[in-house]
Amino acid sequence: MGEVELKLPGGAGPATGFFRSLMSVKRKEKGVVFGSPLTEEGIAQIYQLIEYLHKNLRVEGLFRIPGNSVRQQILRDALNNGTDIDLESGEFHSNDVATLLKMFLGELPEPLLTHKHFHAHLKIADLMQFDDKGNKTDRPDKERQIEALQLLFLILPPPNRNLLKLLLDLLYQTAKKQDKNKMSAYNLALMFAPHVLWPKNVTANDLQENITKLNSGMAFMIKHSQKLFKAPAYIRECARLHYLSSRTQASKDDLDLTSSCHSKSFQLAKSQKRSRMDSCSHQETQQRTEEALRELFQHVHNMPESAKKKQLIRQFNKQSVTLTPGQEPSTPRVQKRARSRSFSGLIKRKVLGSQMMSERKNKGPTPESPTIGELKRASKENMKVGRYWSLYLLFV
Repeated sequence: MGEVELKLPGGAGPATGFFRSLMSVKRKEKGVVFGSPLTEEGIAQIYQLIEYLHKNLRVEGLFRIPGNSVRQQILRDALNNGTDIDLESGEFHSNDVATLLKMFLGELPEPLLTHKHFHAHLKIADLMQFDDKGNKTDRPDKERQIEALQLLFLILPPPNRNLLKLLLDLLYQTAKKQDKNKMSAYNLALMFAPHVLWPKNVTANDLQENITKLNSGMAFMIKHSQKLFKAPAYIRECARLHYLSSRTQASKDDLDLTSSCHSKSFQLAKSQKRSRMDSCSHQETQQRTEEALRELFQHVHNMPESAKKKQLIRQFNKQSVTLTPGQEPSTPRVQKRARSRSFSGLIKRKVLGSQMMSERKNKGPTPESPTIGELKRASKENMKVGRYWSLYLLFV
């Protein structure tokens, strides 16, 4: 018995225990295999036959010599019932299994390469080389034929493509052992072209003028089967470039998204920082105002007893200001008096106003500069302090 490497439907390499287990799981989906449309579950059942034949490629006349009809019926029933078959028990012969495989292909509703592609395969057989003068010769253009078959195989239904890959791998390995089994690629093509290429419900007489093309085309597929399940080079290159461009675009989109998120986060953080600064500035201004009022009260309180002190305290009382040591001063309401306004304005213009103008000129606008709201609040607090100082200066 010959040693060969089993191939997966997708051409991923030698068959493994995992692949066999997967096929076993698919076989649990019971259903009639023979005479039914091709499905992955049906392929899983038939794979048992293909796997066994890979181990028995040296049998002379394989696929040509028919097997025993009784044993074939037993195998057929087992496959239709989804049963795992022990083909290694010695109960069945390699010719039984090979004949049953051909029977399965012959009972499919349409050929493995489908009715739709039949005329395309006839055209592929006519692809010939051209001479230097551009005239068509009688030499087949193998490169163009391989490329055309690659394209056709890409658009086959997945079950058809998977089984075709398994079948052509098996026939390729069988032809490599032709010195033992006496089955060349062309001999195998005569056995399988009717099931793989020929339209159903036609006879050899109907295909008389094309039968040579079809048989030669089948032999060509067997010989070059290891190349036919790859995409043409230019398609692989286009797919590679498309993949790279999509990856680049995805990276750009991710970068734009990251930048956008970073910008939004920065704006939010900046807004929160400004709110905190406004709050702190307001608290600091309020605190300075309260300290100034306490200082003013303490200064009046420490004055020696005199008519001025009494008059100043009376004036505070008139303004409904109750200032006692240790107590927070309330906001005073000063009566509008022309002299008070002039002193208050003088203080603001000479002290506060000049100070603010100098700070604006020196510092200029910066992200950390006080906002208009802060300046308004500071101005209001300073007006309060200015009014108290003007009130004090009236009597000093």
